[in-house]
Amino acid sequence: MEQPFMWYDLLPSALRLLPQHTFTALLIMVLLIVLAYLARRSLLKSSDPVIPDQGFSLRNIFELLVELMLGLSDSIIGKKGRKYVHLFGSFFIFILTANLFGLLPGFSPPTSNINTTLGLALVSFCAYHYFGLREHGLGYIKQFVGPMTSVPSSSKKILSLLFIPVLIISILFFSVLESISHLVRPVSLSLRLFGNMFGDHLVLEIFTNLTHVVFPVVFYVFGALVSLIQAFVFTLLSIIYVAMAVSHQH
Repeated sequence: MEQPFMWYDLLPSALRLLPQHTFTALLIMVLLIVLAYLARRSLLKSSDPVIPDQGFSLRNIFELLVELMLGLSDSIIGKKGRKYVHLFGSFFIFILTANLFGLLPGFSPPTSNINTTLGLALVSFCAYHYFGLREHGLGYIKQFVGPMTSVPSSSKKILSLLFIPVLIISILFFSVLESISHLVRPVSLSLRLFGNMFGDHLVLEIFTNLTHVVFPVVFYVFGALVSLIQAFVFTLLSIIYVAMAVSHQH
């Protein structure tokens, strides 16, 4: 198959020291920072920030995204989850923009590279553990040792002593089980996003080369839908992981 045209290949050699997915990710970050600045400036210039702009505007788009993240966080974590919305919103907006970049001619989505998706997954992994430790302190470790954390009280000391091996086995078993469960999370997050975006971009590329009219339009619509769904799934799972980490019902 013929190598598709990439804008990255036209860059000076000094700029091509960065891998293509890293350069594109940095380009997206700069673009989002500029758009966020423009939206904030529009909000500050407004006579009444509570009243939205008339018609379609950049500020309205960002306010819609914020409202979406707030509603999603409130429905899973509750009102206390609003202090984490900046993380969820960053995930959703960056991943969605990165996914949609793959639909632009001459660009490859950074999320079709496993290094990008693994980096995002590790940020999510570290973030929810940090939030869990901040919420519970060292008590957060109890989430890894299972429901049995002490020897049942008994008037007969011999019964308590006999129960100690059961307690140790239970703690070891759940510690290993929970550790594997948590380690699998960033792997599944990264592979899911990478696999879907790599496959979607590959299918779009193949059908665009085979049929230059009609059919590519269908796959562009399908690609946009996949981009939205994958950004939503990654963000939703991150919210669930944070909710489990900060929950007191353990």
